[in-house]
Amino acid sequence: MRGGGKKNESNVEPLRATRPCAECGRPSVREHYPFCSERCRNVDLNRWLSGSYAIPVADDESKADDGDER
Repeated sequence: MRGGGKKNESNVEPLRATRPCAECGRPSVREHYPFCSERCRNVDLNRWLSGSYAIPVADDESKADDGDER
């Protein structure tokens, strides 16, 4: 190849827009998106695995199932 061979990787357009890190607020990076580092990614994963995060469940869902019984 002429002209140096390899393209400069800093000219590559990012796939996603940079957003604040979900943990600390610093700009996210492509390798750890939506986090800024492996550390912030692991902190978030630990919160999910330890049960700190939970998806709320409505009590009405269990009552709706009772009406189907005849």
